[in-house]
Amino acid sequence: MKKILSEELVYEILSVVEEIPEGQVASYGQIARLIGRERNSRLVGKVLSMSEFYGDYPCHRVVNHAGRTAPGFTAQRKLLESEGVRFKENGMVDMQTFQWKP
Repeated sequence: MKKILSEELVYEILSVVEEIPEGQVASYGQIARLIGRERNSRLVGKVLSMSEFYGDYPCHRVVNHAGRTAPGFTAQRKLLESEGVRFKENGMVDMQTFQWKP
């Protein structure tokens, strides 16, 4: 089986995450598309779950395509709200307004 997760790929993903401006969010799939791996949104999530081992990145700015925050990342909503990101009544980020458009 071919090794999918290389250091180069990890830093490629994290470099995109680093570009997300304060007050905006990106989806896992959006990041996967930006690095040319449109079918690897779960891989992006895996890398973000390990990001603490690679440095300090604004991973709280990444949500799923519907605007749902990461399960188990309880501080994510508070961090996003502190940057001005608003949530809809259903608890999801308002993607129409706050999705990053690189």
